[in-house]
Amino acid sequence: MHGLINRSIQCFLRDTYGGATWSAIAGEAGLGFDNFEPLLSYDIVLTEGVIDAAARHLQRPREGVLEDLGTYLVSHPNLEALRRLLRFGGVSFLDFLHSMEDLPEHGRLGLPDLEVPEFTLVDQGEGRFLLHVSRLLDGVGHVTVGLLRAMADDYGALVVLDHIGIEDGREVIAVHLLDHAYAEGRRFELALPEV
Repeated sequence: MHGLINRSIQCFLRDTYGGATWSAIAGEAGLGFDNFEPLLSYDIVLTEGVIDAAARHLQRPREGVLEDLGTYLVSHPNLEALRRLLRFGGVSFLDFLHSMEDLPEHGRLGLPDLEVPEFTLVDQGEGRFLLHVSRLLDGVGHVTVGLLRAMADDYGALVVLDHIGIEDGREVIAVHLLDHAYAEGRRFELALPEV
């Protein structure tokens, strides 16, 4: 597993729950070190171990921890660059949803060895979609639900999301777009603000 993904999990746990909690989780997972290096690769067993240790330590379901990770990736101020990259998917949540199939290719432009899930979107009509997510790690669909929920808020869209299980080795998320302009979205401009 790419170190950047592991480092994102570490930062989520540290930024959300504090450094002491991260240290306790790293110890419970048996890492033997304090920080993931973003440019190294790690055995996926370590990644899974950290997620499982976090769920135990926080006394939360694994799925809930993963969904919160997805929300963190879009909404935390330290990750504004990722939010900006995702917002280039279009001017509406619907545009963004349709652009998800291109995300892995865009991610590999900057980091050719970055492993990211592959997405396939199936339009069922009347604002209903199925998003199939390749299983990079167990529960990646829950990370995607959190990311989608945060992006819907970012765009001001009203969306119902449901992780409905696994089909043909891919996690499946039901997306029901009820209103693309339900609320005012977060401010976003293509040009970066002048410093």
